[in-house]
Amino acid sequence: MGLYQSVVRPLLFRLDAERAHHLALAAASIAAPFAGTLRRLLAVDDPRLAIDVAGLHFPNPLGLAAGFDKSGTGIATLAALGFGAVEIGSVSIDASRGNPLPRLFRLPDDRAIVVHYGLPNDGIPAIAARLQQTRLAVPLGINIVKTNRGRGAAPETPDQIIAEYTEGARLMAPQADYLMLNLSCPNTEDGRDFFADAGTLRDCLAALAERDLARPVFLKVSPLGGIATIERVLAAAEPHAFIRGFMFNLPPVKPDGLVTPPAVWRDWPGAVSGRPAATLADASIRAMYHRMDRRRHVIIGAGGVFSAEDAYAKIRMGCSLVQLLTALIYEGPFVVQDILAGLARLLERDGFAHVADAVGADIA
Repeated sequence: MGLYQSVVRPLLFRLDAERAHHLALAAASIAAPFAGTLRRLLAVDDPRLAIDVAGLHFPNPLGLAAGFDKSGTGIATLAALGFGAVEIGSVSIDASRGNPLPRLFRLPDDRAIVVHYGLPNDGIPAIAARLQQTRLAVPLGINIVKTNRGRGAAPETPDQIIAEYTEGARLMAPQADYLMLNLSCPNTEDGRDFFADAGTLRDCLAALAERDLARPVFLKVSPLGGIATIERVLAAAEPHAFIRGFMFNLPPVKPDGLVTPPAVWRDWPGAVSGRPAATLADASIRAMYHRMDRRRHVIIGAGGVFSAEDAYAKIRMGCSLVQLLTALIYEGPFVVQDILAGLARLLERDGFAHVADAVGADIA
């Protein structure tokens, strides 16, 4: 990681943040033929880290979060970095250009980024065709969302929105090991509040049940709303055995306590990803773990995961799986190997024979 931080990152940070992101994805795509060799060099193969979740085997609990590879163009190389799973998206029925530029900003003093992409992706038909040519050694998650057609687009009815989710899930299920429904995107005008209504969430899950997807489904929900929101989500999921767990999205507001002066970021639209996202995410994870049926459901944790200690803390507070994204930007691609090696040491230090044994260890 020293070479990345001393040489590569300074060069990338001289570029616009979105341009640097596109260059990283292009490099991942070009390197795909060497993914097998890369994985043999970087993978941390430790049986203590393997975990079975929702009928799937994960060689380790650390996954790449959706948002880095939105359309599945570099997943072979990204998986080869040592991740236990890779999640792409969010993907939508129709291709979308997302929000206007600029829409990605860095907050180096906070180890954070401000994201206002607005769900750009190539559209599910093109992405499904691309994924037919790709097979990974780890589970592939596909994050589903309604198309962002931009401001000024004709309003859509609840039935139309639900139909987009269900049809998108149907089309992507054959290519996915699991599906993640993005029910609370913070970066689109119509993606934040639609499922805040308990009735629309129930209707969407009932419509999905009729599709018989034969894939485990996870719900990515807002961290706002406290206990009432969590209980509403759990009640909606209760009748549906195919809902296997939950994840918390970024909130559409700037968190308190940013080190970077407000004058820098006050006019930037978007949600903050990285270290400042940890506080609200962790509170939501603990509350969900206390209330969910742990025999049926698991939590996928994200928000501020930069180190083995960060990942381990989320596992001990109730997460069976953990995801990162922003750490790749600040720490570089070898952060995956570093976190996994450190996680194995932490398990050994605390006397856990297996990572599953540590899940929820700090929750009474």
